[in-house]
Amino acid sequence: MADTRVAIVTGASRGIGAAVVERLARDGMAVVINFSGDAEPAHKLAGKITATGARAMIARADVSDPVAVAGMFDAVASTFGGIDVLVNNAGIMKLAPIAETDDALFDQTIAINLKGVFNGLREAAKHLRDGGRIISFSSSVVGLYQPSYAVYAATKAGVEAMTHVLSKELRGRNISVNAIAPGPTATELFLKDKPKETVDQIAKLTPMERLGEPEDIANAVAFLAGPDGGWINGQVLRANGGII
Repeated sequence: MADTRVAIVTGASRGIGAAVVERLARDGMAVVINFSGDAEPAHKLAGKITATGARAMIARADVSDPVAVAGMFDAVASTFGGIDVLVNNAGIMKLAPIAETDDALFDQTIAINLKGVFNGLREAAKHLRDGGRIISFSSSVVGLYQPSYAVYAATKAGVEAMTHVLSKELRGRNISVNAIAPGPTATELFLKDKPKETVDQIAKLTPMERLGEPEDIANAVAFLAGPDGGWINGQVLRANGGII
């Protein structure tokens, strides 16, 4: 067990986060499935992973709550003896034109997407073993800048800025800090309430003429978290099929 790497994935009970957990478990890591709401999907995913012989634990914590995030890191370190990888996946996407964005939408998006990532980065900087990996999620909306995405894109631009800075602050510890910026990805969250015509139109925007799949993003995470990604540091990888 001493040689097993340990990965925390936030917002991991469904969608891209769940795909990342499954991939990292297949790669031999012990995985921590963070969630903040319904526990059932997290328990189900943990059971699926442990059935393969891999190790998994679930950890309820609202990423916007610094005390909860610190408690999660302490619990994981106590359970597994250390932490090697953090994947900051948790986030929300609520869209509105700036003129129609109320304070509640703005504050919630900042609290989860920006402060939530900051909380994870701060604890990872304190807890990760030397040689660890930190991978946060930006978005290809940083670059596309579509109408109604202002607040969401602003939080993701902030994630990219913190990624670049932290990669320099961790000098000497052999810890890489990167971000992945997915494009449109076929998750329940993305597909919800979208007519098929809209989904097809968005899919054709990429030269690949399809939506990304959660596994496509998980593969990119696995690269950055694995042995082949160690020389990549302070970068933003746009995993989007060439949409931008």
